[in-house]
Amino acid sequence: MTTPSSGSVSTGSVSTGTVSSVPSTSRLTRAAGDTANFVDERTSIGAFTKFMARKLFPDHWSFMLGEIALYSFIVLLLSGVILTAFFVPSMDQVTYDGGLAQLHGAEMSKAFESTIHMSFDVPGGLLMRQIHHWAALIFTASIVTHMARIFFTGAFRKPREINWLVGFTLMIMSLAAGFTGYSLPDDVLSGNGLRIIDGVILSIPIIGQYISYGLFGAQFPGDVLIPRMFTAHILLIPGIILALVALHLFLVFMQKHTQHPGGGRTDKNVVGLPLFPVYTAKAGGFFFVVFGAIALLGAAFQINPVWNYGPYDPSPVSAGTQPDWYMLFIDGGLRIMPGLFEVVIGGYTLSLNVLIPAVVLPGLFFGFLALYPWIEKWATGDRGEKHVLDRPRNAPVRTGLGVAIITFYVVLVLEGSNDIVANVFHLSINDLTIMFRILVFALPVAAFMITKRIAMGLQRKDRELVLHGEETGRIVRFESGEYIEVHEPISEQERWVLVSYANLKPQEIGPEANEHGVRRKGARWRRFKAALSRFYFEDRVEPVTPAEVAEAHAHHAAEIEAKKNAEPYDAASSHV
Repeated sequence: MTTPSSGSVSTGSVSTGTVSSVPSTSRLTRAAGDTANFVDERTSIGAFTKFMARKLFPDHWSFMLGEIALYSFIVLLLSGVILTAFFVPSMDQVTYDGGLAQLHGAEMSKAFESTIHMSFDVPGGLLMRQIHHWAALIFTASIVTHMARIFFTGAFRKPREINWLVGFTLMIMSLAAGFTGYSLPDDVLSGNGLRIIDGVILSIPIIGQYISYGLFGAQFPGDVLIPRMFTAHILLIPGIILALVALHLFLVFMQKHTQHPGGGRTDKNVVGLPLFPVYTAKAGGFFFVVFGAIALLGAAFQINPVWNYGPYDPSPVSAGTQPDWYMLFIDGGLRIMPGLFEVVIGGYTLSLNVLIPAVVLPGLFFGFLALYPWIEKWATGDRGEKHVLDRPRNAPVRTGLGVAIITFYVVLVLEGSNDIVANVFHLSINDLTIMFRILVFALPVAAFMITKRIAMGLQRKDRELVLHGEETGRIVRFESGEYIEVHEPISEQERWVLVSYANLKPQEIGPEANEHGVRRKGARWRRFKAALSRFYFEDRVEPVTPAEVAEAHAHHAAEIEAKKNAEPYDAASSHV
């Protein structure tokens, strides 16, 4: 049934009675346009939106590693909001009488009680806990993997040194977020970890005891640590991470995005797809893929069952339990260090068996990573802007150093799990520790040398491909009795990838004395710099030059011309 309206058409005094009830799309469009104009006139956001929509990004699977870190952090925030509503950050002691019968009557802190209540009495609480824990592990793992990709491809070079420091700080913050969250339930496992951290802090000369007292509020464990860690875990650390993520994305947008080598890609352009609508749609879909994967892990794989460990008590120490993987290397360093090194100086005891593996070693390790962009720039003397990434094989020393660092870390992780390794393989834990003490020095050196040789071998293989093409496996015999293998030239795109890398050489330091025989200032530093430069570039494979390519093609063309009138015998089609 229709009703007349002022918009109906009439003839004379008779209304037609036919009016459309469908909303006008033009009216909605006009309203949206007016709203957009209103906002743009007051914020000038239109130009920014246009710039963002047209921003080009290269397409490569390795760029998604950073996205995984971002999306897992979003999952952490969402699940953390739910967990915060049920967790009680208090170390006050209570007697448990909740839904888990095996703990009835046990004395525990309110923090542990609320964790058990969340896991067994709150619908979906255990799922949220496990999603949160898995998201934390994936967050840290994706940051570390993302930084490894940046390291191996040289994406930290000018102008991205600041962004490297931002990513490095994000990695440290992820470790802090993981450790504080891991310690909040106040169970035996996390309590033992905190006791180790307290021992590490106390090993620091002079200021260690003051730091420990300020952190715990009294002698370990105190009664204020859980509330303080809770505040840091839900406010301070996430706030710093959010600020660093915003700064990281701002720097990525402000600078050109790095791209892998390929046809037409140079340090002066970006070959890719626009942010909108391509990457916007891809990013939205990929977020739900990451969210779904984390939810599946949380639903199917149990992690950190604190009820099996029980509430924290300083007397028991669980066997066969280790911290999360990102803190395991410190545990391995403490286990691998001989317990013989203690020095008393001026009344202060230096526990070098704790100070060296848990303070000095991580400090040197992380310090080297943070400063590496400047170390390589200083050694190479290369100060130009780099927007095209290196293939790892074309930087064999850097690649070798990266593999050596990973090997060093893995050895410490295995030593941190030496009790489990000994139990599974029925080995002596003492023999394992002695073996790891040797391997922690020998394996990284061996890994560096092997990786460097493999990278240089791959460079030589690339050189052969550019000059002679790919082997086809087809053998041809001529009437003269000569056998040749037919090679197929590679495409222009493939050739561009294989030859487009810088030909860096060792730096020359010049004479140490001037024309008057006076020694120049800084001669020792220059000698050290020259030695470091030789370390990087003394063993190298020269990239193929255009002249060499032209000469190789001319040689092949002359060979074909000389034999084109000969009658070949194709071995592939012959019958013996």
